[in-house]
Amino acid sequence: MPVWRNQRRCGTFRRGESLQLRFGDFLSNPRKRSKRFKADPAKARTSIDLTHLLDIVAGFSKQTICVVGDFVLDEFVSGEISRVSREAPVLILRHRRSESYPGGAANAVNNLVDLDAHVLPVGVVGADEGGRTLLEYFRRKRVDVSGIVRDSNWVTTTKTRYLAGWTHTTEQQVLRVDYEPPSEISKATQAAIGRMARQFARRAGAVLMSDYGLGAATPALARKIRAKRITLDSRYRLLEYRGARITAATPNEPELESAFQTRIATDTRKLEALGQCALQDLGLEALLVTRGKDGLAIFERQRPTQHIPIYGSDTPVDVTGAGDTVIAVFTLAVTAGASYLEAAHLANYAGGIVVMKGRTASLTRSELEAALRREVTAES
Repeated sequence: MPVWRNQRRCGTFRRGESLQLRFGDFLSNPRKRSKRFKADPAKARTSIDLTHLLDIVAGFSKQTICVVGDFVLDEFVSGEISRVSREAPVLILRHRRSESYPGGAANAVNNLVDLDAHVLPVGVVGADEGGRTLLEYFRRKRVDVSGIVRDSNWVTTTKTRYLAGWTHTTEQQVLRVDYEPPSEISKATQAAIGRMARQFARRAGAVLMSDYGLGAATPALARKIRAKRITLDSRYRLLEYRGARITAATPNEPELESAFQTRIATDTRKLEALGQCALQDLGLEALLVTRGKDGLAIFERQRPTQHIPIYGSDTPVDVTGAGDTVIAVFTLAVTAGASYLEAAHLANYAGGIVVMKGRTASLTRSELEAALRREVTAES
């Protein structure tokens, strides 16, 4: 049994204490498990009113969401394999096209905009081509970019993916090159981000924190924001947000495993243990764990864990940015009046749609409504 060495509190859990000891009754004695610790996906599903989900989606256009986070530009360079180089044993690609898409927190913003929400983005970009591309993209969509600081000393993080293929074959990613800032965000820029985040949070129904570890979204900033609700997507430091009044978080399973240094694999008992621990440790109202082909698990206080099977195919075309879509839809749905379970179902539909698209894809409101209507028709 792995040992958790994270020095995070979870009830009486102590450093060096194994999961077997902390959750001994739960893991080893089925008779002592309370009902809320049962993790049977077949039994945990509850009926969802799909027509009510459509009503919730109809209210998206009335919601305002503030997105605070790390803005990234995703580039995709496609090429046709022409031959092998004589200089080295590498493929030579004949360039076809180059495409750019909002990534990271910018992808969450893009999804919210395409879902018809009013969005207030807060972050930083450099005075470079990547920064100009992102700002121009959002201006074309009539997004208020006044909260995005442009810093001449900052480098806009750009992730360039090189895709190779032939005319009638599926492209495969062969290389990724990341351009990242060489230093931390300056104190002046951090202060400006903080001011805009606090200002916009007062105007929003929710604040979405998108933490990719680049410095714009931090636990310290989250603790200073006063908002109706704060949702969190943190890639590297989930547990550092303790005490930040986070309402809900949406880690994927590997991020949850990393936070507690414990592998879940196919053991739903470990998933239950870590999920309940994160829920308690961070003081969350809800924790949504995305599990790839195994769907989603939604944890809530004093409620049984609900397991939701994936929507659509279990062989995705491209999972790039799917987590941004999930937290965008989840946050927007809760702000529009959905329960956490209803919001999780909507996020599941959204995730299933975007992973069947290529590149860093967003989801439109009409696409989500169409998927729900097909489900309603299938049930009738």
